[in-house]
Amino acid sequence: MTHLPTLPRPIAAVLALVSLAGCATARISKREDNLSAAGFVVRQADTPARADMLRRLPPHQFVRRTSNDRTVYVFADPNVCGCLYVGSEEAYNQYKRDRMQRQMVDEQALAAREYNDARWNWNAWGPYDTSYGFTYGPGVLGW
Repeated sequence: MTHLPTLPRPIAAVLALVSLAGCATARISKREDNLSAAGFVVRQADTPARADMLRRLPPHQFVRRTSNDRTVYVFADPNVCGCLYVGSEEAYNQYKRDRMQRQMVDEQALAAREYNDARWNWNAWGPYDTSYGFTYGPGVLGW
């Protein structure tokens, strides 16, 4: 039997953290694409003053400011683009509508999946708990 070499624990831990950071960065990048599509405008933190102000905002969260009966939403991204997304109330509402629509599509896709495999033995998993709304035992539902 061939044994694969193992990495020292500190190196393995660093690789795991880099992998998780990559996933988070991809998720944040996708969100930012959605912000732009909804009408948010990108403002780069391209001066020391802007960079300092960007660091003062909570990262990757919406912040609302109302002035003279005008509401503006900002979304700070100090990590991926070093920028601020600025949008009107309409852009924010569009972002929320788009997000809800994507969630509905994801839920519909999940609900549409039905697992059919003749070799899968549902009975091997034992009786079903009645708290899930099933009557007791496999086979009751015709499996």
